[in-house]
Amino acid sequence: MAVGGAGLPGLALAAPYQAVRQMLDAAVEGGDVPGLVALIGRGGDVWTHVAGVRDLDSGAPMRRDTQFAVASIGKPITAVAALMLVEDGVIGLDDPVDPWLPELADRQVLRSIDSELDDTVPAERPITLRDLLSMRMGLGFILADPATTPLAARMNALQLAPGPHLFGKDADTYMARLGSLPLAHQPGARWSYHTGLDVAGVLVQRASAMRLGDFKRRRMFGPLGMADTGFSGQTERLATQYWRDPETGNFDVWNSAAGDSFAAPPPFEAGGGGHVSTVDDFLAFGRFLLDGGRAGGRQLLSAELVAEMLTDQITEAQKAASPWFPADFWQTHGWGLGVALRTAPDTARGRFGWWGGFGTAFWCDPASDTVAVLFTQRMMAGADDTALPEAFLAAAFGET
Repeated sequence: MAVGGAGLPGLALAAPYQAVRQMLDAAVEGGDVPGLVALIGRGGDVWTHVAGVRDLDSGAPMRRDTQFAVASIGKPITAVAALMLVEDGVIGLDDPVDPWLPELADRQVLRSIDSELDDTVPAERPITLRDLLSMRMGLGFILADPATTPLAARMNALQLAPGPHLFGKDADTYMARLGSLPLAHQPGARWSYHTGLDVAGVLVQRASAMRLGDFKRRRMFGPLGMADTGFSGQTERLATQYWRDPETGNFDVWNSAAGDSFAAPPPFEAGGGGHVSTVDDFLAFGRFLLDGGRAGGRQLLSAELVAEMLTDQITEAQKAASPWFPADFWQTHGWGLGVALRTAPDTARGRFGWWGGFGTAFWCDPASDTVAVLFTQRMMAGADDTALPEAFLAAAFGET
């Protein structure tokens, strides 16, 4: 039973869901976010809430079927696409990616993170698909002191640095530029955020001889009923993306829904951060994972590969060598294949999902058979920007 803007059946008067609605409305009324769509699916029951506007200038109201730029919560979608190739026997998780990504063959690795780009040693082994999906390919978001190392500066110059700006040229150009760089770390040695999932998307495209979006529509979006997910959306349904000016506190447009960012197919379909979607499509995706790769009476991905996807791939030593935000991230999280995993506290262990830098959150809880999705269109700019989704998730999973 789907219930729009109401409590879960049997729980309509339960305080947690009344409180969720009040909390979300307060965030909009208080100017924290222009608008939002929230969904909690527990088993076959669904609770949704819609508040605010999708565009401040026009005042167009937010709707349940509003399409959002979902940023990094698209990473597990790309991971599933790659794992479907594993199931097909096209590539093994621990096979080198060189046959499809020759630009990454025979890598050189920086002697240290702040070395000059020609101060390198040979890679000890090839990059594998598991390296891409676990984000241990040796290249990604660079956290270093000083922040502007030669490699970071070069990635910025080539438009390859992870961030809100999507790469503006085609996949072959992306790989050619990436192949011109040394790795920051040996393959498999450390976790480095983001880049591996964009590269995995290129691998899927080349190995399938299809555009990434076409492969996903045929193998995933169609069977799961995710008709509103892809790399571009419908202008009349897209939420305008905003960022908050730190000096004025005002919302400024980052990407207009009528602009050139998500309203038309992009030259590079970025598997790590380029999707648009709706809360209901992410409910379908979450249910698919909670059901062990099964949907609509079909096994779309083996339960064994789903289980591997949801297994922590990062060793304690690698976590210690791979700083992330917040500083205690690795004390409560791990990383599987394309998705974060909760490892603590015990009440949260086993949950999986991620956050999107454009203001989206998607998490699933196997223990309570719950999918929780919160989409806003305010870009994250600091640690306090997770307060609203964290409060929402706590309520969704019965922690408040």
